[in-house]
Amino acid sequence: MISTLPTDKMANAIRALAMDAVQKANSGHPGMPMGMAEIAVALWAKHYRHNPANPQWANRDRFVLSNGHGSMLQYALLHLTGYDLSMDDIKAFRQLHSKTAGHPEVHITPGVETTTGPLGQGITNAVGMALAEKLLAAEFNKPDLAVVDHHTYAFVGDGCLMEGISHEACSLAGVLKLSKLIVLYDDNGISIDGHVEGWFKDDTPKRFESYGWNVIGGVDGHNVEAVSAAIHQARLADKPTLICCRTVIGKGSPNLAGTDKVHGAALGDKEIAAVRQALAWDAAPFEIPGDVYSAWDAKAAGADFEAAWQELFNAYAAKYPTEAGELQRRLKGELPAAFDQTVAAFINSTIDKQENIATRKASQNAIGAYAQVLPEFLGGSADLTGSNLTNWKESIPVRADQAGNHINYGVREFGMSAIMNGIALHGGYLPFGATFLTFSDYSRNALRMAALMKLRALFVFTHDSIGLGEDGPTHQSVEHVSSLRLIPNLDNWRPCDTTESAVAWAEAIRRDDGPSTLIFSRQNLPFQPRSDAQVKDIARGGYVLRDAAEAKVILMATGSEIELAVKAADALTAEGIAVRVVSMPSTDVFDRQDRAYQASVLTRGVPRVAIEAGVTSFWYKYVGLEGAVVGIDTFGESAPAGVLFKHFGFTVDNVVAKAKEVLA
Repeated sequence: MISTLPTDKMANAIRALAMDAVQKANSGHPGMPMGMAEIAVALWAKHYRHNPANPQWANRDRFVLSNGHGSMLQYALLHLTGYDLSMDDIKAFRQLHSKTAGHPEVHITPGVETTTGPLGQGITNAVGMALAEKLLAAEFNKPDLAVVDHHTYAFVGDGCLMEGISHEACSLAGVLKLSKLIVLYDDNGISIDGHVEGWFKDDTPKRFESYGWNVIGGVDGHNVEAVSAAIHQARLADKPTLICCRTVIGKGSPNLAGTDKVHGAALGDKEIAAVRQALAWDAAPFEIPGDVYSAWDAKAAGADFEAAWQELFNAYAAKYPTEAGELQRRLKGELPAAFDQTVAAFINSTIDKQENIATRKASQNAIGAYAQVLPEFLGGSADLTGSNLTNWKESIPVRADQAGNHINYGVREFGMSAIMNGIALHGGYLPFGATFLTFSDYSRNALRMAALMKLRALFVFTHDSIGLGEDGPTHQSVEHVSSLRLIPNLDNWRPCDTTESAVAWAEAIRRDDGPSTLIFSRQNLPFQPRSDAQVKDIARGGYVLRDAAEAKVILMATGSEIELAVKAADALTAEGIAVRVVSMPSTDVFDRQDRAYQASVLTRGVPRVAIEAGVTSFWYKYVGLEGAVVGIDTFGESAPAGVLFKHFGFTVDNVVAKAKEVLA
């Protein structure tokens, strides 16, 4: 963008909008937008390639506001540069159903690439975006035509760098040499509790140098030209770059700048008047002078950016039509035409083979089968590949100098999950990553963010329940499955055998409005025979696996406990008690079925017993207070799995006794 308007006036427009919106809402964080205003001018007015008329243009640069509490900075930028974000939207900051929520939310505000606010996750999403760009470029670009060629920029503050996840993500970014990732650090020395030197004395430049980053330090964050020069230098680097910008939080506020008082509260009418006077900003609240709008307007430049790329892509499509079509399909998130046929064939193969194997192995078999038609598969594991079994025969590890489709995330469960979110947000890949189920706790907030953002990301958790055995209670998942079911919009699958595992993977892949977890056993589980109709009903989350005329009791279970339910049903049947066995691989999916189908599976008035090697409280929504649950409401023990199941009452005799109790 070329403008003759002084950059300080462009920056002051951000300050004015930020303080006025926060004041009107009487809620928000004016300090960061006021302190980072010049940094924003340097990036958005001089380097950032985007098109306000088409926020989803494929080759746009990505911008992530990791310090998302300063959301008014991003809203001001979007409004000023020409996105569909009106002044009325700015005035509605933090109000119900507005486009300007308290923290930036993807799919709500045009131009917002990811939902930020939980500190550290934004920068980690940015790592995922930069990784997706690098891998797509390696896969699709040709020596004469680079159709994937954009940068990922992130703003971060002290809070993001204090969060441990920033270490996980930035360490991996350095190893993988994500050279198109540029992070601008708002080094203002202030957090909510005050001056950070009392609790944060990291040598941040050396920390990032140790990761293998290019570090540009000592930049005056209020000097637009200095910041711009640093960005230009960063764009030439062969590794990710951290630009350390020294700033004053709340710059422009005569009485509050440089203090924690301006961090997270409205300035007040008196101080806002003082700011206007200090900045010589004469415009009334929520009014922007015409010359400022003109200087910020990015619509024409954005149209030119996209038009130039479209011309390049047209040439690419003419010369490489197959690759062009594939790239477009993947960026749209469409599944290949052969997917359904591949799924059907693989499910049939599980029925033919009737293998008694661990569902983690059944999962690996499914991955290998579906990967044949899903080049967008981008798998990984948090240092447990040989246990999680997320690799497959043709998988290629991702390295700094090698494009591949399987990522060794290292012991970084939280980082892995939030990086996956960034990959999903970028587009072009379907990410999945794995760890032990008990370590889903480390990933939990990233799973929550995936569900909130409705991302197509698949989280694989193996070694479920006390079936893990000798590793003991630290590694045995007891509460985890039930706790994951509490997250809205997260589908959780816990299959019982090879066929259910195949269906679970297929349904998770097909889902385009949210993430899924896939939860698998360490130990071998027996194959369960089914009719064609039963196989079809697996996709409904719950179905009748074994039935009897006029069943007197329903035994319902998931995963490894299905075997126990079937054996208990046999024992009860031998005593003349008719039993229905219900498999519930995904209670989340089952709960979305119509009430008629639910009633056809869980017949009203028939007593129920639920069986799952985990906490019991979740299951009372299905069995009622008059029903029974065979579960575990303590932590586990260290012993072989078979010994533990018997110790905790997962025996045929105990299930039979519970069934008789509810029949009494």
